[in-house]
Amino acid sequence: MPAAADARNPRRVKSMDRYATRVFAALALASAALYGAADFFGGIASKRAATVVVAFVAQSAGLVLLVVIVPLLPSSSPVRGDYAWGAASGVAGSVGVALLYRALAVGTMSIVAPITAVCAAAVPVLAALALGERPGAIAGLGIALATAAIVFLSRGESGEATAERRGSAAGLALMSGVAVGLFFLCLARTSRDAGIWPLIAGRSVSVPLFAAMVAATRHTFRMEFASLRTTVACGTLDMLANALYLIATRYGPLTLVATLASLYPASTVVLARLTLGERLTRAQALGVACALTAVVLIVGGS
Repeated sequence: MPAAADARNPRRVKSMDRYATRVFAALALASAALYGAADFFGGIASKRAATVVVAFVAQSAGLVLLVVIVPLLPSSSPVRGDYAWGAASGVAGSVGVALLYRALAVGTMSIVAPITAVCAAAVPVLAALALGERPGAIAGLGIALATAAIVFLSRGESGEATAERRGSAAGLALMSGVAVGLFFLCLARTSRDAGIWPLIAGRSVSVPLFAAMVAATRHTFRMEFASLRTTVACGTLDMLANALYLIATRYGPLTLVATLASLYPASTVVLARLTLGERLTRAQALGVACALTAVVLIVGGS
């Protein structure tokens, strides 16, 4: 059958749409799981070493991973705008990561991560709506439920930390969320043919930036082996998450991709519960249930 006829075949078009929905949903959810795990490791490392040092090592590990895999990927043709958006994402991501790791170090992980995610989801979703994206009613309900899930996940026990520490961590988390949201938005603005070059451009900005911050604060670049291993794991997982998110934005609408990717607190909360013994409250359990329902609605309504 000719290509033109295939394009006019309603069944074939519907099948292709379903395939694209499954692809972007799977990629976005996988990126969320990896983002959450990376944040967990970053928070652990930041309790043992200076935040700027952890961020520098993690960002460097991600850059090394990119350099290694570039020769194995299909050829791409980025334009000047892709590098510009990539560099902008590097600046926004640097600010977001530094604030997030600090918040995770001084606060409770199961509270900090969801607070960050609220803003991280809101920034690209609002921008996409302003640019004309209109998700369907069911998908829109899924976005609302995902936002509620993030709020529920942020509800920790009041006795877990002092009011002052909770306030400080929450403030850092909010600022981090805005920066992470801008990072998501910048990457989504790159072209389909850019490959992973926007990520390389971003890391080419963030690594020297954090190196300068380490030097300016007179911290040593040296880390204990246990902290180094945790930090490298953080950087590797974070970069893999970035790559999956970037690909997902090329298959699906930003409103839905950003919402699914912003469900990353679920994996942070689960890891904190399993390894650190942080207790999962009833509200957080409800948040996990809301998150799972939101995924079904977003995928089903896309």
